[in-house]
Amino acid sequence: MPSPDAPPAVPPQSAHRPTARGTGAPPATSRTPETASETTTRLRAVPADPAPRPSGASPAPPFPPRRPTPAPRGADPAYAPPGPADPALSWSAPMTPGRTPGPGRRPVVTFGEPEGYDADARPRPLGRRSRSQVVAAAACLVLGTGLISGAVAGSWLAGDSGGSGARGGFAAAGDMWHNVPVDQLFPPTVQGKGAGPGDADRSWTRIAVAPDSGCDDAFDPLLRKVLAPVGCERLLRATYTDATQSHVTTVGLLFTKADAAGTASLARRFDRERLDRRTDLMPLPYAAKGTAAAGFGAGQRASWVISVLTDAPVVVYAVSGWADGRAVDTPQPAEEAMESGATTAPAQAGLGHEAKGLADRVERGLRKKAGTATERPS
Repeated sequence: MPSPDAPPAVPPQSAHRPTARGTGAPPATSRTPETASETTTRLRAVPADPAPRPSGASPAPPFPPRRPTPAPRGADPAYAPPGPADPALSWSAPMTPGRTPGPGRRPVVTFGEPEGYDADARPRPLGRRSRSQVVAAAACLVLGTGLISGAVAGSWLAGDSGGSGARGGFAAAGDMWHNVPVDQLFPPTVQGKGAGPGDADRSWTRIAVAPDSGCDDAFDPLLRKVLAPVGCERLLRATYTDATQSHVTTVGLLFTKADAAGTASLARRFDRERLDRRTDLMPLPYAAKGTAAAGFGAGQRASWVISVLTDAPVVVYAVSGWADGRAVDTPQPAEEAMESGATTAPAQAGLGHEAKGLADRVERGLRKKAGTATERPS
């Protein structure tokens, strides 16, 4: 009986090979023997199924045996190289009975709860708070909630800080005609640094203060009609003269009855229609007897300025002229008289600068007292 490992027998081939017809080839026996360079090694036939191994034989390893790993230089003589990986530790290896997750599933890996240490160096699980920590956290939460609620409630009670401040300043400015002394509204001396032509300094001295009154006979009829929508609460006036007493200027503060919307509407109309430059809307001066302004009447008005404030219910104006009482045929608005190259008599005398400079400084003092410095001086 042949051995199981022996290759199958190959049947002997006939030495006689048929000769092709009509070729005249010699028979096989007469051919020249094959040399060593012309022969090839015959291949062993591979069976379709491997031959069964005898009972009790160990299965062949799937891979050739690993060569022993040499010990590292200087290692312990008892060093043992690492062996092959244990298949039981593979992710695809089945688990022991009772814990098998099923075919094709990975084993479940669990971790122990981490431990920390308390103040007495005793181990405790992390993530757990002591009673004192819980109480402290709750107290902080309550305190923070109270502070936030108080801030929100305060903002509700106070309202918008910017809007309330503006409204408060507007109302405060409306009461200044009887709350602020006249010397603070119309100082005895006003310094005008750079207020004259060519940025020259100016200085004005108050020579008369008119009693506070209404607006009857204080304006020309047409100007009184233009100012009628805002009403007239009180009118305060004072007259100044320059350091040389060559010019006189009356400054007026008209406290209106209008609210912020009313004054803003009047200011837009003055700006849109340029009412502050119309000669038929000039304010009247205050001529005090026995002063340098005794002859300062309607015919002596040379230059003027009118400014309707929007952050206070006030209309500020100023009108200037010569102290010698000369009449003026062509009065000129201050803005035009202050332009470079202006050749009119009021412009050459600097009367536009007189009216503009004095009105600006009185207006600044008013805003400073009322706390409404939100606009540039007119």
